Amino acid sequence: MVRYSKLAFRQTVHHYGVDLCWTPMILAKEFNRSSFARDSDLTIGTDGPQPVTILQFGANDPTELSRATALAAPNVAGVDLNCGCPQGWACAETLGAALMDRRELVRDMVVATRGRLARDGWDVGLDEDRESPRGRSVSVKIRVHNDLRKTMDFIDTVIGDPHHRNIDWLTIHPRTRHTPSTTPIRTEALEILTERYAGTLPILLSGDVFDLSALPVRPVTPDLPTLTIKDEDDAPAVTPKPSNTRLSGFMSARGLLANPALFAGHAACPWEAVEHFACRAARAPLPLKLAVHHVQEMCGPGLGADKGALLSRRERQAFARMTDVTELMDFLDDKIAEHKGQTTGLRRDL
Repeated sequence: MVRYSKLAFRQTVHHYGVDLCWTPMILAKEFNRSSFARDSDLTIGTDGPQPVTILQFGANDPTELSRATALAAPNVAGVDLNCGCPQGWACAETLGAALMDRRELVRDMVVATRGRLARDGWDVGLDEDRESPRGRSVSVKIRVHNDLRKTMDFIDTVIGDPHHRNIDWLTIHPRTRHTPSTTPIRTEALEILTERYAGTLPILLSGDVFDLSALPVRPVTPDLPTLTIKDEDDAPAVTPKPSNTRLSGFMSARGLLANPALFAGHAACPWEAVEHFACRAARAPLPLKLAVHHVQEMCGPGLGADKGALLSRRERQAFARMTDVTELMDFLDDKIAEHKGQTTGLRRDL
């Protein structure tokens, strides 16, 4: 997500079983030039177990991306080049989805980044370094073209030699740059691309990940690891679907915004997830607009099969009148206590 994956939210979804957490998209150029940007954009927790974090960069220059990666590497597990953001401002700067027409540039950026990590002493040996405490990943998130042959040319160029590939994994959002999010993802495009590339590297699906029961089953390719670190017995039970089974993982943005407990098997956001987020946000504060947006999404209708809402539309209208985070926390405190049938809620847990 471009904005809505700050530390408090990452800690919340990690609590509910997410394996890898992406930061908001951070501009590599600004990250390099400003210590203020580094401190505000990349917030890292140190108290207790923390999410495995992938820093999502917006970049269009190999030197800028490799330098920014070198600065971030001590604090993250890897970096991901965003070639999927369709927003106009990003594409105007040759960032995000605009890079889907610049495959050689994307290749040069990931090659330069992996080389810089290696020179700095990080382990970038792909699958053999997955367990190394100094292992760092380099990955790319893409959209697709109307003509899938262009997408294949892009992927072939970025991967390079399949036996010594340039990226650890690939995330595919099967919509084009101009496809609105209200249009379903192109499942046929995903099938074609995973059929071609799942034997080469792990592939993640991004887009319309709203409901566990609708997701494909675990991969059938035995020699490629999934990105799941939970024990099999701890994974929520899901009903296998006769769909794409070559995927190694799922990335969710809107689905997790509405329901941070999605991957723990909750069909809709539970009150406990709102409370957990509020407690994390009290320790790792967010700007008011970001905090309000998170709570609005969690308390509104779900995106999966369960369309229930924790608060009515009239109750949610109160968010628009709030002027500071303290007011938001007081409001949530009252609602959580009301849900629990208690006189105290959030304040007791802080």
